[in-house]
Amino acid sequence: MAQDVLCEVKNCHYWANGNKCSADAIYVVSHTGKTASEQTETDCKTFVPEG
Repeated sequence: MAQDVLCEVKNCHYWANGNKCSADAIYVVSHTGKTASEQTETDCKTFVPEG
C-alpha cells in the first residue's frame, strides 16, 4: 500500500505541504464501470474544496 499519496490540487481541503494528501482514506472511481484503461477515465471522489 502506498505510504504517500500525492496531490497537486492546492484548493483541496486535504492538500498538505509537499503536495501530500492528508485524507484518512482515498476514494477513486472509474467512469467506465469497474475498470479503467487510462487516467482520464478516473476521478478522485475524496476531493473537498477548501473553505
